[in-house]
Amino acid sequence: MERAVGAGGLAPGELLPPMRELAVSLGVNPNTVAAAYRSLRDRGVIETAGRRGSRVRSRPSTTARELLGVDVPEGVRDLAMGNPDPALLPSLGDALASAAARYAEQPVLYGAPLVSAELARLARAALRADGVPDGPITVVSGALDGIERVLAAHLRPGDVVAVEDPGWGSLLDLIPALGLRPEPVALDDDGPLPEHVERAVQRGARALVVTSRAQNPTGAAVSAERSRELRGILADHPGLLLIEDDHGHGIVDLPLHSLAGITDHWVLVRSTAKALGPDLRLATLAGDPVTVDRVGGRARLGPGWVSHLLQDVVIRLWETEAVQPDRVAHSYGERRDALIAALAERGIEAYGRSGMNVWVPVPDETGAVSRMLHAGWAVAPGARFRMASPQGIRLTISAIGVDDVEELADTVAAAVRPTLVGRYG
Repeated sequence: MERAVGAGGLAPGELLPPMRELAVSLGVNPNTVAAAYRSLRDRGVIETAGRRGSRVRSRPSTTARELLGVDVPEGVRDLAMGNPDPALLPSLGDALASAAARYAEQPVLYGAPLVSAELARLARAALRADGVPDGPITVVSGALDGIERVLAAHLRPGDVVAVEDPGWGSLLDLIPALGLRPEPVALDDDGPLPEHVERAVQRGARALVVTSRAQNPTGAAVSAERSRELRGILADHPGLLLIEDDHGHGIVDLPLHSLAGITDHWVLVRSTAKALGPDLRLATLAGDPVTVDRVGGRARLGPGWVSHLLQDVVIRLWETEAVQPDRVAHSYGERRDALIAALAERGIEAYGRSGMNVWVPVPDETGAVSRMLHAGWAVAPGARFRMASPQGIRLTISAIGVDDVEELADTVAAAVRPTLVGRYG
């Protein structure tokens, strides 16, 4: 079956024969076929849905949604990749020199703790200021690495994970690659819709992943009222694993309304990518003792630890306040809000409450992306972020200035038709 999928003999989405039927046709024990199906599912080749049967995945687990984007020719403005504005990233020279000096005095050798005591202290202070419950802290190589380790620590292939739709494409790739089944949860400007979260739990979700602020691609941020509603649902389901992704920490000025501490097992992961630079590959992960211990224990059996040189760089950047969140948030907000207002003047509804992205619902995202590219602007197709939600395009405003807004809004208006949508899914 795997060879047939690779060669195109089994098409994406094609329904596979029932296990007993296949066992009879091949003359083998049904348990043999069941084991093969489990192996194919665990490797991300097929997906199973109980009585609805098994199908070939729409894309191989090794095909990232990022590849659904567009090639950006020379001279085209790139609003598709989702990178932060380099002008708002701090200089690393002093921090790197400081880390090197520390290393010269006391090199980190085998047997060192996973987390620098100073990094843990600073991270814990920031979390406490945001109202996150006390708990142990570890360090991982970015938000996605942390989320993967948490899911693997608690779930097994076939388990259901409730995830925002539209949502972060890399996470939507990761879940089936782990042999897990995503359950879409619609959202609006204030975060996941409570009725959709409840429905996902009723459909067997074992975990819920929520983006606290600067949701990718819609810019949603969990409000105080939405947090109260979601916490009420979580209180009724203490066995649900909660994963909060607060990658917007350091680039947004909206307060954090955390859901942490309600369920038995929870984590909040904060990546430094958007505020300090994607290449630092470092995120802090706070959570309940069991989960953090499992994540740390598994790390010791694999990469061992996240480089203390990188940890020292982050410590130095935090200590010197190299990034001023209010200034960064204002810069992104000025561009984002101006674009949304300009689109509204042209009859185009768009979303972007926080962060660096604007989400525009469209009736035909392929046509819109093509027309935008022809006009000199590369935008991300919604297919990179969607499961069951309506079509849209994502524009990353970090690559434009306020002076570009009117021209960009004219181009978007020409590329899409007006659409009235009350929520994202």
